[in-house]
Amino acid sequence: MPTLFVVMPVYNEPATLAESVSRVRAARLGEGWHTQPILVDDGSDEATLRAVRALVADRGIDRGTIALFHPKNRGKGAAIRTGFAHALTIAADDDAIMIQDADLEYDSADFAGMLAPLAAGHADLVLGNRWAVQPRGAKRLARRMLNGLLTLSSNLATGLKVSDMECCLKLFSVPAMRRIIGELDEERFGIEPQIIAVASRHRLRVCEAPVSYSPRSFDEGKKIRMKDGLRVFVVLWRERRRTARALHSRA
Repeated sequence: MPTLFVVMPVYNEPATLAESVSRVRAARLGEGWHTQPILVDDGSDEATLRAVRALVADRGIDRGTIALFHPKNRGKGAAIRTGFAHALTIAADDDAIMIQDADLEYDSADFAGMLAPLAAGHADLVLGNRWAVQPRGAKRLARRMLNGLLTLSSNLATGLKVSDMECCLKLFSVPAMRRIIGELDEERFGIEPQIIAVASRHRLRVCEAPVSYSPRSFDEGKKIRMKDGLRVFVVLWRERRRTARALHSRA
């Protein structure tokens, strides 16, 4: 029975964590697949730590929930990389690994649609696309426009044509993750453009699937800031240089 390892970076999210994990564990994937949540607590407050420990103690569904801990806050990228590395120690080649936030912005009901092209062998990396449906409201439209600028910059730098580079939901085959994990080193939100750049460098087969999205406000705990948007351009510039060096070494 193949496993979908769902890496969930966690930082100060006691109110939404249990529901997020419950939805992940209950996701219907079809074809005999089941989910295995991997929580990576990134130096959270005591309330969140208690919530994580309670989930680990509950082993009533599947194989329970795996929890890993950073003693101090390092950033989303570091937490994701810790989760990826652990998943690879226990995953088989026919398993898959994905990223899912713990704040209820995304819906685990979309997992099956993302998994279908990968399970069929048509893709190595499946990206969620929040903008397959035109967003409504001024705030969501503004977010869409900013995301479009960052995604366009990524497409120009990598040569890929994706619609939503910053979408959290990214699903990898295990062999693809083994190929790229050694080149992922971003600590914070720069992990998003880095994943796309490294996937392009390794010529992974990339496709997209529509996903739903219920964004949180900064008052509700949204963590990404303007400096994280600016970091995208730094990461893309650096990864383009790395790609150029890699091509030169192959010549």
